[in-house]
Amino acid sequence: MPTTYRSLFGCFGGATCGLVVGKGVQIMWGTLLRQAVAGLLLVRNKVSAFQLSRPLCYAAGLLLLFLAVAASAQVPADPPRGRFLQPSVRVGELVDYELSYSHAPGLNVIFPDSTATYAPFEFVGKTYRPTRTRQGRSLDETVYHLRTFALDSVQRLALPVTILRGHDTLTVPTTVAAVQLQRVVPPVAAGAAPVLRQNTTLLPVEPAFNYPYWLAGLGMFVLVLGGVTLGFGRRWRQRYQLYKLRKNHIYFLAQYARHVERFKLSRSLTNMERAITLWKNYLTTLEDNVINSLTTREIVAHYDNDTDVSLALRLADRVIYGNQFTEDETETDLAFDLLRDFAQRRFELERTRANQ
Repeated sequence: MPTTYRSLFGCFGGATCGLVVGKGVQIMWGTLLRQAVAGLLLVRNKVSAFQLSRPLCYAAGLLLLFLAVAASAQVPADPPRGRFLQPSVRVGELVDYELSYSHAPGLNVIFPDSTATYAPFEFVGKTYRPTRTRQGRSLDETVYHLRTFALDSVQRLALPVTILRGHDTLTVPTTVAAVQLQRVVPPVAAGAAPVLRQNTTLLPVEPAFNYPYWLAGLGMFVLVLGGVTLGFGRRWRQRYQLYKLRKNHIYFLAQYARHVERFKLSRSLTNMERAITLWKNYLTTLEDNVINSLTTREIVAHYDNDTDVSLALRLADRVIYGNQFTEDETETDLAFDLLRDFAQRRFELERTRANQ
């Protein structure tokens, strides 16, 4: 025997009901009604349905309506706002889209990142501002830098905002923002070919530094320089050493002759001491020794009792330290000549060693 029953859908005309809350946030609760009816149906002893009276139907409907309104009261009433910061944009140019959301301080709000859908725009980057809280309201703002290659005259964008509530998420839609596409080329009628503008004027091109060629040239120069150094380095060093020896010897002879000339003109022992000191310093530099700090006896012993050195230094010491100065220039001239000739012989010896 068939059993008749009255469902809650019948109470409201059999339609799926919904509730719109907060400027576009719609919470569908037809599923809640169906689940409530299924809960009221008791399957027991092959009973297929549970008969509900009309007052009970109305009471259950009002209860579910109250639950839906209570749930929707938790949805923010102030939706996020999105707007473009410029009224128009050209193809390929950057356009800034500002997304702002004023909410309660306790909400965990997540703005879209680079993985979101920005069609018909392309994501380039974003600039966010720290959250500001004033008078019990928090404000989050982010500016998205976008680019479009679409040819629609008016292009729109609405980025949703996600709110975290425990283990659940709530997606809140944003107000739709529109931007006007600024066309550079006038539209062409269907089937007509666009008119091309010819421009053959040469534009100045800034010369670029050719790094690869310069680096290759520098590398070749280093290789050549290294090869020349390995092949001719010893000869060059030898020539440079001879050049230094000759230059220093010429300078010594000029300075020595000047001191001797001054001594002959003034007969001053100071000029004679300067000439002897110059001779010692030159031999010290020439042979890399320390005879400028040795006594006369030590110098004679250093040069193996050379007769010229021994005689010249004894004559000079007798004049300078023994104060046995005479008007006869023979002895002093002999001493100066012997020291100059000895320096010349030592120079020739060092030059011969450098050539070997």
